Amino acid sequence: MRKSGRGEMLYRLPHIRPGQVVGLLGGSFDPPHAGHAHISREALRRFDLDQVWWVVSPGNPLKSRGPAPMAQRIAACEALIGHPRIHVTDFEAQAGTRYTAETLATLQSACPAVRFVWLMGADNLAQLDQWQDWHDIVARVPLGVLARPGQRISARMSKAARIYRGQRIPGRQSRALAFSDAPAWCFVNVPMADISSTEIRARGDWRGLSKS
Repeated sequence: MRKSGRGEMLYRLPHIRPGQVVGLLGGSFDPPHAGHAHISREALRRFDLDQVWWVVSPGNPLKSRGPAPMAQRIAACEALIGHPRIHVTDFEAQAGTRYTAETLATLQSACPAVRFVWLMGADNLAQLDQWQDWHDIVARVPLGVLARPGQRISARMSKAARIYRGQRIPGRQSRALAFSDAPAWCFVNVPMADISSTEIRARGDWRGLSKS
């Protein structure tokens, strides 16, 4: 359990020691797949993280269709991970936050001695300017961006990348990202399998497809 800075709430969070660095990979994980696990392992190494937390959201505000039930997605994530430094949390459901900016503010209040890095695929960087209070996200924590197939050019030419081009850390210095003051971001190219949750649902390989 972690208590918020105001002493008002207790949250169930993975164990973390003060001063450690946690990468946050947020999403609906509907369903989780090998690509999520792969970029998490790459993030641990490339950004010199102590842990990665999968922040499973109740729902994505940018998507009209609701995801599979939360308990089903959490269980699928835990069954997939198989890594001692990658953990699953339902923090957004506990805290009642809907948007990433709210989640980060609440999480930083709950864990003031922990350094957080927000992790995202390059496709999310390409649409970051559509996120609620996205400038606040960039101002709060460093961003670790991991390339996905076919998204490198659109991400690097995105509105967010252009506005914050002066705060970009070169990929060869990626291990310095976590201890850089926000705003800061780093784009790294990693070998990835071209797989997505959307494709898995379309194939009918996820039993949560009919649940909304």
